[in-house]
Amino acid sequence: MLSEIQTDLIAFFDKNKESMLREWEKSIIISKGDPFKDKIRDNGIALLNVVLNMHLISEQEILDIIQKHALEVSEERALANINIGEFVYNVNQGRTVLYSYLSTAGLQWDDLQESINKINFCFDKFLYYAVSHYTEAKDKIIEEKTMFIDSTHQDRLTLLGQMTSSFIHEFRNPLTSIQGFIQLLKADHPEMKYLEIISSELEQLNFRISQFLLLSKKELIGKEKEHFHQNKLIDEVLNFLYPSILDGKVKIKKENVGEVTLYGYADEIRQVFINIIFNAIDVLNHNRIPNPTIEIKSFIENNTHVVISISNNGPMIPAELSKTIFEPFFTTKKLGTGLGLFVCKEIIEKHKGELTCSSTPYLTIFTIKLPLAMSP
Repeated sequence: MLSEIQTDLIAFFDKNKESMLREWEKSIIISKGDPFKDKIRDNGIALLNVVLNMHLISEQEILDIIQKHALEVSEERALANINIGEFVYNVNQGRTVLYSYLSTAGLQWDDLQESINKINFCFDKFLYYAVSHYTEAKDKIIEEKTMFIDSTHQDRLTLLGQMTSSFIHEFRNPLTSIQGFIQLLKADHPEMKYLEIISSELEQLNFRISQFLLLSKKELIGKEKEHFHQNKLIDEVLNFLYPSILDGKVKIKKENVGEVTLYGYADEIRQVFINIIFNAIDVLNHNRIPNPTIEIKSFIENNTHVVISISNNGPMIPAELSKTIFEPFFTTKKLGTGLGLFVCKEIIEKHKGELTCSSTPYLTIFTIKLPLAMSP
């Protein structure tokens, strides 16, 4: 049963509804680019209707109506990309207009206290629901835009990788021909100068191209995985790098377990060993380390993996660089590509393994963990 004050108040609001809306419309802020500006009046009417009927419905019904309306309005505000402060200001202007008209109703403020509390309840809950959902809606929009940007960026990177792979293959074909003719010239004219230098430079160029090819795809077309022996592969690498080892007077120590069989692309794992060991030789030479030493150890872990550590007694890798050495295009060498260690990590992870690095003032260790091959 409504009290006399409540009945009078409902009649007063109903009589002055249009004039209150007009006064509210004059005081609000509307951005020029707001795509929902034509709906602002309707939203104001909807909120005012809740206040007009606040004495006729239960508190739970008020909350349900306000929440539904607040979520709709907050979606519009988020899509309009309008500052939420503008929205809060406009809602509070509606509250101010209501209070202004209440002062002319001829009713005692003490008698109106219950109604004022309900008016504040309606406006406060509306703002709470709207602003809370506005934040969620904005986050969702940002997330969707970010996903779209990431997807577009990934598509472009994929296309770039395909173009790079195609270009490198086209570049490699004439390079192979040149290398072949160099070998013929060396056989026919062994006394000709500079052929060894040209051949060496071409080998370096071919090596760089191989690194880019490894970057551009996960599996190499036309190649199949195979079983191969770890220790044999390391010995091949040390023989290949023997001139550099000898030139740098580097001592090599090996402490490997018995024969270990791996499964994958042997030439790729060989490239990992070459990159890491050659980097160690280079560091030891450039820093003129006394008694330069590279130690290669391996052991079996849990009968499922082999762990290979390649350490050198060169200078410590600074802590600020230790997290970035595996990133692409990071290098401390003047003529380096910054792809060596990145390619190594890509290869090891493609083989379901792990590559990590730890460094102290006395020892830098690269640790490779690879799964053991299943019986062929």
